[in-house]
Amino acid sequence: MRITYLFDPLCGWCYGAAPALERLSRLDGVTLQLAPTGLFAGQNARPMDASFAAYAWQNDQRIARLTGQVFSDAYRTQVLGAVNGLFDSAPATLGVVAVARTAPDREIEALKLLQHVRYVDGRNNADLAVVADTLAGAGFADAARLVLTPDAELLAAYRDRIDAARADMAQFGLQGVPALILEDARGRRPVPGNILFGDLDALAQQLQAA
Repeated sequence: MRITYLFDPLCGWCYGAAPALERLSRLDGVTLQLAPTGLFAGQNARPMDASFAAYAWQNDQRIARLTGQVFSDAYRTQVLGAVNGLFDSAPATLGVVAVARTAPDREIEALKLLQHVRYVDGRNNADLAVVADTLAGAGFADAARLVLTPDAELLAAYRDRIDAARADMAQFGLQGVPALILEDARGRRPVPGNILFGDLDALAQQLQAA
């Protein structure tokens, strides 16, 4: 069975789904594939003004209550409250793709790390330098170098993965992330994303039964 996980590293609900994602990665007979959608990247980025910051924090509190994930005061003040801040997931997405190229068996670990540095440590992972420093500090030296000086191969991989994820979303009529696509002998089909926010044992049983 293959599970495609559609996400954006700046999506609070995707961060909330991190425990479920980790559980999925440990299921026997399951291959988990990360599919960054670029939902908030590049032309989809926006300034982090006071209105958007307030909206994001309110939403984050809902996610925290539902999932137990931490959204720290450092994140609120240093990321959401940053003057002239930018809400752009391109740097963090590039970091994940760089790790996929240099240490592919650690891609999920890198995503978790880049989420933690934002939501817990309060460092803005919309900054390439922060992404590179975070990766280097966790032993992803090759990926960190690539993030700062991306070559044509990395940029092509970044575009290809986002294009593929967006094609999947269009094919199955998916409007947001996180979302799952399940692939087995019966073909490919979407699984409702809210399954990621329920009982993790039930999630594992439901997917293995499928």
